[in-house]
Amino acid sequence: MRTKILFLAIAILAFSNISFGQEEELQITSKDSIVISSWMVGLGFNAVDDSGNVFDGLFDVGDEWNILPYPSRLSLGRYFKSGLGVEAIGTLNKYKEGKIIDGQVNPEDIDYYAIDARITYDLNKIIGETGWFDPYVGVGAGYTEANNLGRGTYNAVVGFRTWFSDRWGLDFNSSGKWAMSQSDGATNHIQHAAGVVYQFGIEKGLSKRGEEKKELLAAIEKEKQRQADSIAEVNRLKEEALLAERLQKEKEAAELAAAEKAARDKKEAEQKAIQDQIDGLGRVYFRFNSSYLTNEDKSLLDKLAAILKEHETVKLEISAHTDARGPEEFNQWLSERRLERTVNYLNELGITSDRLVGKAQGESQLTNECGNGVKCPEIKHQENRRSQFSIIEF
Repeated sequence: MRTKILFLAIAILAFSNISFGQEEELQITSKDSIVISSWMVGLGFNAVDDSGNVFDGLFDVGDEWNILPYPSRLSLGRYFKSGLGVEAIGTLNKYKEGKIIDGQVNPEDIDYYAIDARITYDLNKIIGETGWFDPYVGVGAGYTEANNLGRGTYNAVVGFRTWFSDRWGLDFNSSGKWAMSQSDGATNHIQHAAGVVYQFGIEKGLSKRGEEKKELLAAIEKEKQRQADSIAEVNRLKEEALLAERLQKEKEAAELAAAEKAARDKKEAEQKAIQDQIDGLGRVYFRFNSSYLTNEDKSLLDKLAAILKEHETVKLEISAHTDARGPEEFNQWLSERRLERTVNYLNELGITSDRLVGKAQGESQLTNECGNGVKCPEIKHQENRRSQFSIIEF
């Protein structure tokens, strides 16, 4: 009996491994998601064919198409899950001299302007999503100023977009534009367009293939649950062992974290103690408009060097300052000289430059109210003429 149960458990585990392998292959990825709604802005070129020669000269670019050499079409649209989209489009162009307009050779350059609105439908809703190729059709209306004649138009469009990413793509389309009234000589024409489009405010969903994967993954998950229920007793001991192992790892991790914190606290305490020693030495205070070190200053730096030699891992920041009297540029130069003399003296005492980081602050960091134009006693000005020392690495 025990042999039969063991055999059954092995068989179930083997089948489970096959299911797991299938699930790994069926993971839903970014390739299974598509943009289902978004805003879209486009910038590109437009070409107008108002020759009246619709079929024979459809691609007669040289004689019948009017194109500007710079971007001349701007669009903004909102596209919905249903496949419908609404779009506003502005274009400008120029009927060129020598081109065929309404079957005649155009005698001069004539400006062309159009504002159009349209509703489109994504044909992928019928033929199936591709993720990179979006054909569409649409209808709309607009107003066009062409050949020095304004007219309302009924529009029909066919086109496609091809995508390089979820956001960037190219748009190609052609629109037929029929004048609402031809009583004043307004004619119909064709407008072609090509440009770059950018999507924002994107909402994504699963493609048909992604939905199929989702359903299959759900079925696999259901089968996994059935298998888990069948071998619950077999897994119980394994789970207990895993739980014990996890608890042991957590305990070890907690002990390691505590040890690391203790070491970090100890190091911070040591650093603070050294900083307190340095702070106890005081600061180097310079005489007015001077960068030279006095004997008292050198005595302080001698003691500072002794501390640094005792603690060879300490890296020190030295900041040199001036009071606010005198031009700012001069004070900056003076603080640089004070910093240089302080660092050079420590170098002479055997403290290498790689352990010293210098900052010349000029008059930018006063310790009191004695700024420009403020009358202060000399002792307060002296408080600002200083070099001070801070540990930045230990």
